Amino acid sequence: MLTNTIDDRGIARVTLDRPERHNAFDEALIAAITDAFQSLGKNPAVRAIILSGNGKSFCAGADIAWMRRAGGWTAAENRADALKLSDMLQTIDTCPKPVIALVHGNVAGGGVGLVACADMVVAIEGAQFRLSEVRLGLTPATISPFVVAKTGASHARRWFLTAEGFGATEAKAMNLVHETAPDAATADAIIANWLVHLAAAAPGAVADAKTLVADVAGRPIDKSLREITADRIAARRTSDEGREGLAAFFDKRKPEWNA
Repeated sequence: MLTNTIDDRGIARVTLDRPERHNAFDEALIAAITDAFQSLGKNPAVRAIILSGNGKSFCAGADIAWMRRAGGWTAAENRADALKLSDMLQTIDTCPKPVIALVHGNVAGGGVGLVACADMVVAIEGAQFRLSEVRLGLTPATISPFVVAKTGASHARRWFLTAEGFGATEAKAMNLVHETAPDAATADAIIANWLVHLAAAAPGAVADAKTLVADVAGRPIDKSLREITADRIAARRTSDEGREGLAAFFDKRKPEWNA
């Protein structure tokens, strides 16, 4: 259902492993993903997390059998179930480790939500994205905060309403994807380059930078925001990492996290 490994560099790989179901979500997979990212986020040995899918698809969204069961649940039961999916996405979105999504094949519904929550995304050409909920009489409600934050309202208004499929090039144009690759080998090379840069960065600073983006995005540049950002850099300058990073720079040596 889900594989979770960490190599000696601290690179974790979380792989959706329901290839016979195109890695579609059900209750068990949602719980497993949530647990994996909670655990990896707290692990000081982890420097980055690569999220991918085994088989022909990255993630085809909701499992049909799961959706069929949900159709017979009460409103309260459906709400509780939806919150578990939302909690999973929030766990990925706020994970203190950099999250890299390697995307291929079909990416539908909640699979698009996963992509929206990743910090860096590379899609292999041929990947097909779709927010298909309205064709089923539903809406992409649970994933919408994450997708709209990533793509903006204008793109969401089109793709949420039409449920058209779109490819990797269109996904990049709307900022859902950062890079496209013609094949898996090229995608791996792109990720390897990102990992080199992440290894040169202080782990705590990376986590703070990720939170910083979330905290300042969409806010007016007023006195309150400027004071918050001044407090944040002051705290970083006096942190152990900040002191070590500046000392290493002046001493012309690598900092301890990249030695």
